[in-house]
Amino acid sequence: MVSRRDIATAIGAAAVGVAAAGIVSPAAAQAPAAGGETAFERIRRTKKLRIGAVAGAAPYYNKDIATGQWGGFYIDLSKALAEELEVELEILETTWGNSVLDLQANKIDIFFGLNPTPKRALVIDFSVPVFNNAFTMITKKGLGKKTWDDFNNPALKITVDAGSSQDQVATRLCSKAQISRFKSVDDAAAAIMTGRADAQCIVMMLSLTMLKKNPALGELVVPTPVFATTSNAGFRREADQTWPKYVNTWLEFNRGLGLIRSVIIKNMESVGITEADMPAGVQL
Repeated sequence: MVSRRDIATAIGAAAVGVAAAGIVSPAAAQAPAAGGETAFERIRRTKKLRIGAVAGAAPYYNKDIATGQWGGFYIDLSKALAEELEVELEILETTWGNSVLDLQANKIDIFFGLNPTPKRALVIDFSVPVFNNAFTMITKKGLGKKTWDDFNNPALKITVDAGSSQDQVATRLCSKAQISRFKSVDDAAAAIMTGRADAQCIVMMLSLTMLKKNPALGELVVPTPVFATTSNAGFRREADQTWPKYVNTWLEFNRGLGLIRSVIIKNMESVGITEADMPAGVQL
């Protein structure tokens, strides 16, 4: 039987995509701010908030190739934060793997969309959770599996994108299954489409988007008990904690006002997903 301790251990070892490869050890010092200026002081002085964004990562981030305009719920959230601060938003295109490095190098002030892992916490700081992202399975039609114990079966072939949080969770909770690791989420999905696998372990935001684009891919299952990772903001580590504390206060305040949920739902709708598509019993 899967326990809460099992999932906590699994998530603690996880990283999104291959981002862990981009982490610099604590021995490699953070890039010093000019004149000892803190992040919050720099933002207030320059009237600019620098964020990182990942192209082609809808609904989190999305860049229109024709216009160069950015969208996605983390862009909308960043715009709201910049508006609150009365500053201009500057967007640096990056990757999931380079986002931690960009924070350490003082190229950006904040990056939304990181899972807080012990390894990352050695070198950067994190905000409170922005939202919860449940672990799901996209299964071939008619598979009929419902629980993590059901999926922990030597006869099942499960795909994951290597190094991701779902990789670590599947490795921990489905250790008896045949787990195949692929370079990307799309490659892992292709194995189901071609009949080479039975299920793909993937977080809910991505599984909903993929199934909306290609319903023939399979069926969505939220294995029970329901477990989730969190999506947080990352900050460059510095002694002064004014900036992380401010963002935490802002996030908690706007969660209470419903801003975060409305921004997420709006951007899910932009890729064709409505609240009705959200699995029952899953909280954002």
